[in-house]
Amino acid sequence: MLFLGIHSLRIVADGWRARQIARWGLTRWKAVYAVVAITGFVLICWGFGLARQQPVLLYVPPLWLRHLNALFMLVSLILLAAARVPRNHFKARLHHPQVLAVKVWAFGHLLATGMLHDVVLFGAFLLWAVVLFAASRRRDRREATVYPAGTVQGDVLAVVIGVALRLAFVFWLHLWLIGVNPMA
Repeated sequence: MLFLGIHSLRIVADGWRARQIARWGLTRWKAVYAVVAITGFVLICWGFGLARQQPVLLYVPPLWLRHLNALFMLVSLILLAAARVPRNHFKARLHHPQVLAVKVWAFGHLLATGMLHDVVLFGAFLLWAVVLFAASRRRDRREATVYPAGTVQGDVLAVVIGVALRLAFVFWLHLWLIGVNPMA
């Protein structure tokens, strides 16, 4: 609730958010936001770890969906990189590649895993990302937001960073952080 709640303020309380930023200042707002988000993230990790200790099987996905999720993760990490790399066509066209990265990540993991704790975690993130993406696109249209044009250099950089992140997750980070080998 903390993590997705704080990240949902632009959806449900954009005016309140703007008033708090005006009242507190942007730096103080970002500090409070970061503390709440980090606390929520730590609680998600802790709760997910506890839930994994008593798994409840809901469905058994076929092996090919795990392989498909590997492709989804590559796409997700390229989109995540595109959210930070300046002047790329992904951001110019999609406007919110980080939210799309979350959608692809969550959807892929829902396909590849079948435990109750997975469905709760990834389902919540997928639902949140679907709603946030729609709300963000509506806000962009309402405010006539213009995104900078993309460049081939920006595209290449986003893809290279995304592939590097994917390789790091496959060969090291996923097992180290999550305790699951994605290639096993």
